[in-house]
Amino acid sequence: MHIQETQWSSAPTVAPTGVSGGAGGRGAGDGSRSTPLRVDAQRNLEHVLRAAREVFGELGYGAPMEDVARRARVGVGTVYRRFPSKDVLVRRIAEEETSRLTDQARTALGQEDEPWSALSRFLRTSVASGAGRLLPPQVLRVGVADERSEGVRDETRVPEQRSGAPELRLVEQRSSVLDADAGADDTGAAALLEVVGRLVDRARAAGELRPDVTVSDVLLVIATAAPSLPDAAQQAAASARLLDILLEGLRSRP
Repeated sequence: MHIQETQWSSAPTVAPTGVSGGAGGRGAGDGSRSTPLRVDAQRNLEHVLRAAREVFGELGYGAPMEDVARRARVGVGTVYRRFPSKDVLVRRIAEEETSRLTDQARTALGQEDEPWSALSRFLRTSVASGAGRLLPPQVLRVGVADERSEGVRDETRVPEQRSGAPELRLVEQRSSVLDADAGADDTGAAALLEVVGRLVDRARAAGELRPDVTVSDVLLVIATAAPSLPDAAQQAAASARLLDILLEGLRSRP
């Protein structure tokens, strides 16, 4: 399955003429207003966020803002009033999905005593939620130290499976717009990697997980097993079937 990623540009998307997006609009654009929104404004924001999740989930983070506005049934100016650049909207969606996956992983850790049950529960819950289609690139693109390459690190592609305990770290792939909030992005992604790492370590220590499976492999399973199909029933059935196959591949064998 081909995973679409955001093509971070060196400059933010420019809002259409007449749309507020200057320094005064940035605070409003990230959804962090201190004053309550009007009922209609709050409703429009919810429609835009829901539409963005659907559009980006189907087409990837490269989908244009016009598609989001069309799906939300609002004017593109309405989208830009809340999110003055596409990067701001992408970051909002990616952060929310990363946080949701982290919560799902923590729930699995806290409610499942058996290591394999905890890992498989996390994978099934995450795939069913469709969050895999919205994982941000800095989470999917993980650098892995390859001992066979004499310390040379390849950070330009998703790693292959490797034996041993690989070193994980985030890959910097942001535009200047995202650099201002890089700390928040890294904190959320690092929290996800840490809690999934605990699930992986427990299952490996119990002898139930293949020893060469890494955290990045588990995240790739979530992304791979969440195809976007036009029919909801077909999508659910395909996801469940594919995940069953992938889970069998993750388990250790005597």
